[in-house]
Amino acid sequence: MSVILLLADMILIILIDSPQTRTGSNSFMHFQCCCVSVCRDRCLSSVIMSGSNSFRLRCSLAAHEMDVRGLAAASFPHGAFVSVSRDRTARVWVPNPSENQVFTEMHCMNGHSNFVSCVCIIAPNETYPRGLIATGGHDNNICVFSLDRPDPLFTLKGHKNTVCTLSAGKFGTILSGSWDTTAKVWLGEKCMMTLQGHSAAVWAVVILPEQGLMLSGSADKTIKLWKAGRCENTYTGHEDCVRGLAVISDMEFFSCSNDASIRRWMVTGECVQVYYGHTNYIYSLAVFPNGQDFISTGEDRTLRIWRKGECSQTIRLPAQSVWCCCILPDGDIAVGASDGIIRVFTESQERVASAQDLQAFEDELSKAIIDPKTGDLGDIKIEDLPGREHLNEPGNRDGQTRLIKEGSNVEAYQWSMSDGRWVKIGDVVGGSSQQNSKRVMYEGKEYDFVFSIDVNEGGPGLKLPYNVTDDPWLTAHNFLEKNDLSPMFLDQVANFIIENTKGHTLGPAPTSATDPFTGAGRYIPGSGGGDQGFGADPFTGGGRYIPGSESTGRVSSSGADPFTGGSAYSSSSALKATTNIFFPNTDGVMFEQANTTQILGKLRELNNAAPADRKLSDAALDSLEKLLHLVADQKSQEQPTAEQISVLWRTSHWPEDIVFPVLDILRLAVRHPEVNAQLCGGTEGSSLCNHLLGLMSPEGRPANQMLALRTLCNCFSGSHGRALLLGQRDAVLSRSGDLCAVSNKNIHVALATLVLNYAGRLYGQPTEIEAKAQCLSVASTALEVVQDKEAIFRLLVALGTTVAGDSTAKDLARSLGVNSQISKYARVSDPAKVGECCRLVLDELQ
Repeated sequence: MSVILLLADMILIILIDSPQTRTGSNSFMHFQCCCVSVCRDRCLSSVIMSGSNSFRLRCSLAAHEMDVRGLAAASFPHGAFVSVSRDRTARVWVPNPSENQVFTEMHCMNGHSNFVSCVCIIAPNETYPRGLIATGGHDNNICVFSLDRPDPLFTLKGHKNTVCTLSAGKFGTILSGSWDTTAKVWLGEKCMMTLQGHSAAVWAVVILPEQGLMLSGSADKTIKLWKAGRCENTYTGHEDCVRGLAVISDMEFFSCSNDASIRRWMVTGECVQVYYGHTNYIYSLAVFPNGQDFISTGEDRTLRIWRKGECSQTIRLPAQSVWCCCILPDGDIAVGASDGIIRVFTESQERVASAQDLQAFEDELSKAIIDPKTGDLGDIKIEDLPGREHLNEPGNRDGQTRLIKEGSNVEAYQWSMSDGRWVKIGDVVGGSSQQNSKRVMYEGKEYDFVFSIDVNEGGPGLKLPYNVTDDPWLTAHNFLEKNDLSPMFLDQVANFIIENTKGHTLGPAPTSATDPFTGAGRYIPGSGGGDQGFGADPFTGGGRYIPGSESTGRVSSSGADPFTGGSAYSSSSALKATTNIFFPNTDGVMFEQANTTQILGKLRELNNAAPADRKLSDAALDSLEKLLHLVADQKSQEQPTAEQISVLWRTSHWPEDIVFPVLDILRLAVRHPEVNAQLCGGTEGSSLCNHLLGLMSPEGRPANQMLALRTLCNCFSGSHGRALLLGQRDAVLSRSGDLCAVSNKNIHVALATLVLNYAGRLYGQPTEIEAKAQCLSVASTALEVVQDKEAIFRLLVALGTTVAGDSTAKDLARSLGVNSQISKYARVSDPAKVGECCRLVLDELQ
């Protein structure tokens, strides 16, 4: 949510947003505030009088049912362009020869199973003389279309998350960027190269065709230059996610960012100019053929035209998010917005819309509701504002804004240099004199608040309406359910509502340990202490059952043990000097401790309350009890029976809300050679792996996610388990990496341990560079969000083990920026092992 408060002599911009695009974490929400002040009477950039060559509306196309997310000028027919949308379609628009102003839909293409995010045009060749159209979407795929069929010619698969940016080069090459932190180079139907170096989502890519260079911009705030698959340069300067890139020449390019700035760069690395004008996220850029002038769009509802380095014209649109823009062959500008409408603007008087259409556009703009809770202007004292006579004075720059009072209302006007008059851009609600009387209209209903929240896309995108009489927890639940988001976000969203409505709720808010829908206590695994746990476990009212919380795992080797903090480990100076006791670690780390009494007590309690068709017989319960005691005592000579293992396997498919004590037994059982062989070997192994990966779904329950991760870690204790996990490595690490964003230290420790165990099995195998690259990528991604020191330590050990003795892995780690990413941990002294291990990894990477 962005709130711009216009006070007497200054503009106060408040951004409340999700740094999903700030940090690259692809699945969790977080909210921050920042403030910037700018003198009201000083333009953010010097403005050139636009005169008669101002852009004006050519036409408005009700193009899509949802947000228009991408635009590109087409190779054929002349003057055509392509649009893509969250409505899952791509559409080709051609000029209508009978009506000079408008465009007609020529072609509609379908192929994605989810939102379509981006589009690029592949230049014509002998096979496809009219060129091809490539689109990327939230289904992780790239669809390639021709102009003569509605379905894709072929689909490119390989990304593990949303494809959010595309660029086409010579010879039919495509460069794609994804939320999976990678960029990929495609030729035909094959992926020729994967570019790994960013630590967060890749939001922008572009090809410099003459030099064979490629650029990628990321939510890690950097831009990288690639040549032959290697990172040749990293550009830093933006203070937030890089959202767009545009080529000026083979030696220069533009970038735009969520930090509301545009930068001009030399390929050699120098930032030669910074442009300010936008007041919120900037989403897209396009450069005019002269290579100097350009356009930009963003979350401040504007299209801005820049000439000779200055913002010469600001066009405000009646839509919150102006997602994309492109320049057409005739010099006109097409922009796509969150209202599903494409608007085309022109300098040509011959193509300007009719007076009726211009008036309709102005009327639509004037009816916009500008509210402090959702957008651009607000919280003004009406008594301090001038009246309509203030509009008799001409503005001194295009796009200048003035507020006036009209009776009990506040109206916002923008100066149009081309028309020489003030144009109404909306009614302002929510000023201090209106707080109790003005409410926000959303989907035909009035609300006290309408928040804009971005989960994965980096700019306010999802609307969350709220009245102070509503239950914030139920509102949060409905919001997550409506937008198909993980229920794990419930606490965060509800607490955000409470905080940003100043606590105006009905009754006390439920505590983090109470289910807001039933009032009952909920099972909260691994919450044995610290602020990062999920809270207390209120099962019995007495001692609580916390699966696997007795220990964070142990190293199964003799000698010093830095993982458990046992007495064998010392951080004395004698060890600091020369001894590396941390890596390579090839023995693996297991989760072995358990309270069998509490596990069995919880198992019987849940079985008593289970549906009749899911209840276990007394014989089955006895079988599980015997198996648990057997596998918990590693000195036992007794062997598990086939019946006991069968009962365990069947019971592990209990409903997800009650299965966790069974998973705790499974976690212990897979350490036993007999169980490891039966459950991890043959076809049973694939079934076990798929079952655990299903429990690790980002939408799953944290208790199950943690126990599934710990079970996978313990599978490494046996040869069959090791073989299974090495064979399923890509799927296991990919799904595990999805859990980086889950804000729970026990999940993070288990995830770090799994990466470490993989690194240990790959040590001494230089040919397994793809597998090592995945370990490095997951570890690097996790280090962006993990806060728990034990998890950080294990990730450092995993990094050290991965690169130890392997020059190629070291080069790859350097290209990923591991050195700079972990350097901050070198100064950690509590616990000392974190700093010591970090310094050893840095030495390894020298």
